[in-house]
Amino acid sequence: MTAADIAPPPGQARIPGSKSLTNRALLLAAAARGVSRVWAPLVSDDTRAFREALTACGVGLRDGAPAEFWEVTGRGGGPVGQARLWCSDAGTAARFLPPYAATGSGTFLFDGSAQLRARPQRPLATALRRLGAHVETGPGDGLPLLVCAAGLTGGELTVDSSMSSQYLSGLLMAAPLMRHGLLARAEKLVSSPYVGMTVSLMRRFGAQVEETADGGLRVGPGGYTATDLVIEPDASTASYVFAAAAVTGRTITVPGLTAGSLQGDLRFLETLEKAGARVTVTDSAASVTGAGRLRGGFTVDMGDISDTFMTLAAIAPLADAPITIHGIGHARLKESDRIAAVARNLRACGIDTAQGEDWITVFPGPLRPARIACHRDHRIAMAFSVLGLAAPGTITLDDPDCVTKTFPGFHTEMHRLFPAYDLPSGGARSAEEDV
Repeated sequence: MTAADIAPPPGQARIPGSKSLTNRALLLAAAARGVSRVWAPLVSDDTRAFREALTACGVGLRDGAPAEFWEVTGRGGGPVGQARLWCSDAGTAARFLPPYAATGSGTFLFDGSAQLRARPQRPLATALRRLGAHVETGPGDGLPLLVCAAGLTGGELTVDSSMSSQYLSGLLMAAPLMRHGLLARAEKLVSSPYVGMTVSLMRRFGAQVEETADGGLRVGPGGYTATDLVIEPDASTASYVFAAAAVTGRTITVPGLTAGSLQGDLRFLETLEKAGARVTVTDSAASVTGAGRLRGGFTVDMGDISDTFMTLAAIAPLADAPITIHGIGHARLKESDRIAAVARNLRACGIDTAQGEDWITVFPGPLRPARIACHRDHRIAMAFSVLGLAAPGTITLDDPDCVTKTFPGFHTEMHRLFPAYDLPSGGARSAEEDV
């Protein structure tokens, strides 16, 4: 028996490790000289896909004690040879690994599910070509993506970051492996806290990163040095149990999610404070206590924490006044058009909404029974599961298993924390894209 087998006390949530931290740490460890251990990694569909893609690049990975750490034997540089890399649904794999491959030598073909093929790759391909890489993209400048690698010299680069910060993060992580490093500037950066997370982890692995006077990032050459890293609980995933606390009047605590977190999505707690919840964040844990009825009547910019906007939108019908969320236009380019999908699902629940290119307003109202269209999007499934707590038996999911992308035990944990939570009785994932 391990610590993971022991259920925590009531009110203390068991949240898996951060996907964003896990996959960044895996890549940096793979590029480093020496052996690194990634402790408490997220074990999910996305991280398995990332891990398997690194293994295809010749990186040595092995499990330590079950679910406790992953040991990575770094290559001390980019990959060499030929490889076909299956990214499945993982956007981080499709955007972080091509720059890493381009610093090596050989031919690397990246592909993924139909859902991932639909997500844009043009800014990344354009940036790599400007750095001298030979890159070929699929229809619509998406996957499949071919990188014919012969190393990268580096230099100066402006990266279109209006659709995702992942392009910039991928290029920055590859920069210490470039012969002369990289001076990168972001154009219209969204989700900026994720770039801050990238830079923090790069420094932990020994990279030299400096911010320039005009807001650029200068990364020196020299590679990475192996290090051990403990992965924090995932702040985006924690948003669901925190929101559930807010709507049920319960107190929920997530140990390990602290005031010193590298994750910008911890700022979701600020939105719950606006909605009337009581929030406490210390050096050891974060807690939310619900006040009963949610308070609405406010507008909030969630552009930097857009992975959590659906959590707020899904519980907004329970507020005492409308809630408007803006700055989230790039969320239309995620696993689904998240703004449109949230609006359609709320309408199915009998809730009025209004939306524009980068905003949505949710009006309060009574819920009617509805089957939620998840669009194979884990965050839609988890967000609307929280709304279901307000009226047990009202909300069902057409694809409850899609949560395995980031939180395989989501439904079980929600039921443990909130016994009124309805465990899904069926609805297996469609195999349409599992080819």
